[in-house]
Amino acid sequence: MNKLRRNVYMTAGYNTVSMGTGRKEFHPKKSRPGLEDYIREAGRGVLQQVGGAGNIDEGVIGNFMAARFNSQGNLAALIPAIDEGLQWKPCTRVEGACCSGALALTAGIKSVLAETADVVLAIGVEVQNTVKAIYGADILATAGWSRERKAGHAYFFPGKFSDRAGAYYEKYGRDRTRKAMARWYRNAIENARLCPTAQEYHNTSADLDAVALAEPDPRSFVDHLNVFDCSKVSDGASAIAIASADGLKRAGIPTSAAVEIVGIGQVEADLTCPPSDPTRLETTRRAVQCALESAGITVDRLATVETHDCFTIAGILAVEAIGLADPGKGPDFVLDGQTARAGHVPFNTTGGLIGWGHPTGATGVHQAVTIWEQLTGRADRNQIEIPTDRPYALSVNMGGDDKTLVALVYRRG
Repeated sequence: MNKLRRNVYMTAGYNTVSMGTGRKEFHPKKSRPGLEDYIREAGRGVLQQVGGAGNIDEGVIGNFMAARFNSQGNLAALIPAIDEGLQWKPCTRVEGACCSGALALTAGIKSVLAETADVVLAIGVEVQNTVKAIYGADILATAGWSRERKAGHAYFFPGKFSDRAGAYYEKYGRDRTRKAMARWYRNAIENARLCPTAQEYHNTSADLDAVALAEPDPRSFVDHLNVFDCSKVSDGASAIAIASADGLKRAGIPTSAAVEIVGIGQVEADLTCPPSDPTRLETTRRAVQCALESAGITVDRLATVETHDCFTIAGILAVEAIGLADPGKGPDFVLDGQTARAGHVPFNTTGGLIGWGHPTGATGVHQAVTIWEQLTGRADRNQIEIPTDRPYALSVNMGGDDKTLVALVYRRG
């Protein structure tokens, strides 16, 4: 992929609380914020930082399944409800399963590159705690191929990644892989405990490794994963402004308060075909490779990574797909502490999908907000050290079972 022909920045990020089980204020029988509430909160959080709606040229919103979870389509028309100053401005809704948030980002980036906008408001949102878990699993399963779902597990995507975990155990060994998956969970919760908007912020479990190592029960769930290996059902929204250099000036924001997008990798795989090797995330690998080549850097220049850990095994496989460990060596990389917040390449510093939460359409935007906070020193208690010789960060957002992928490389502004 070619280098970007124009400087593109992200700034003014905002996350709502990731709401769901685990949050003290969550109760399934009590009223909670709805889709419009989350969109308004996240959007207004950005507008307050960029000088108001007058500085926004267009909007884009990523969402997966509001039509099923909330009986609501036409989400682009909810963007003007954020602020009357957005009325009559062009807005778009994009969808790519759990990658919808990152697709919103790429849509905004392409508008800035095309010089049709200097500041784009990008939002990701999902409100999923509207149905029982088994019904929600069926809705989320629409990210897979419809014919395959008919023969699949009741919990379709946990089943798919359970199969990947089982194949990985058989090929590379179960014991150390399970320990690495438990370490991934522990890292996620420890990071989430430092982030007030994280779904697992209130988690008080004393022995996270023991919790995570609970044996899977295929009679009630899936063969090779327990519930702690899975991201939770979440409600929430994230938003960020995508801007040109002129857009930053118009909003009165210095480049030091922004991150520059220097690499993009967007890759699609055939939804109707199963993975040729379930122990590899091949689409992820290709997306990351495209993004790094677009940025003109190698993986050793990364200071931090936000990856799509919908399941702990997905985190292990992503470490290998990104190129930080050889096939079969991802568990060692994690067990050596390399992905922890004090490690060589901290992953998912606000908890990722397992710790912060996974409001599906918002996840890709939340990843960008987290990286913006880290690279500009705004991460508060979650702040990690960004080495001067490694000023780059990577986000990887996945839709379906490694089918729709967006990888972005960021650099300090």
